[in-house]
Amino acid sequence: MQNYLFVFLGGGLGSICRFGIGHWLTAYRLSFPWATFLANVLACLVLGALVSLSMKGRLGGPASVFLMAGFCGGFSTFSTFTNETFQMLLAGQWWKATAYMVASLLVCIGSLYVGMKAV
Repeated sequence: MQNYLFVFLGGGLGSICRFGIGHWLTAYRLSFPWATFLANVLACLVLGALVSLSMKGRLGGPASVFLMAGFCGGFSTFSTFTNETFQMLLAGQWWKATAYMVASLLVCIGSLYVGMKAV
């Protein structure tokens, strides 16, 4: 049950950071979704550093749950998607990684469309 609390708290912090980036960049009236792009890039950078620390045994337990699942998950689920894909590529599972990327993009766009039409 403790891990759920850590994910909840970290996710809230990550969501606030994502919202803050969007709020900050709104003033610039940009025509490209830079806020989402920046949040995704930063979350991937942070998650990459955290995964590396975890693999070296320097991060684990509640801190890992708070930062990796919580903060990075709340900041951008794209970071998790990217890490999962990268792990497949490292394992030599090229077809699986490619299928995951293509299916995620197409199914999610399709799901968004269905959700919009359902309402």
